[in-house]
Amino acid sequence: MTPSASGAAPDARDITVGPIDLAARVDEALAVQAQAFGLSPEEIAVRRHIVLRHLAHPGARALGALSTATGALAGFIYGMPNDRAQWWSTVVEPYLRRAGYDGWLDNSFTITELHVLPAYQGRGIGTRLITTLTDAADEPRSILSAIDIESPARRLYRRLGYQDLARRVHFPSAPSPYAVMGAELPLRR
Repeated sequence: MTPSASGAAPDARDITVGPIDLAARVDEALAVQAQAFGLSPEEIAVRRHIVLRHLAHPGARALGALSTATGALAGFIYGMPNDRAQWWSTVVEPYLRRAGYDGWLDNSFTITELHVLPAYQGRGIGTRLITTLTDAADEPRSILSAIDIESPARRLYRRLGYQDLARRVHFPSAPSPYAVMGAELPLRR
């Protein structure tokens, strides 16, 4: 999905947010992630397998930001109840423990991925995706990780009530450190 032929930015009012079958749309979602996050074809291939494995987790849910005109994805989010046995938790647990926040791994809903096409960023779509997904969570809080730089994503998360729980978290094969953030639910509006 790209800006209109007239060169005008796409209108976020033409986007609906709702449940999607992410497994059926995984390639389209990864194309959004590749544009939003700057992924190579090799990274996309690895992530495809990871997304499909995550979706088999009990309680995993996905939403899409869909064009009302074409049905194409302008963004997506998915997450699940946190499980300490999952890879992400095993990587972040020592960092959270050192910071005194390892209890956040229990009874939390994890935001696994949230991406919006660059042409639609800054228009409230990410906010609609994350608040809609977390509003349906049974858990009393939410956790996520984001690249540990000042970015629009980190500003969005802070505005919604997420706070840094651990910083300079290093994931294997990730070139940049991450921050783990947490927020009580419901998220601020």
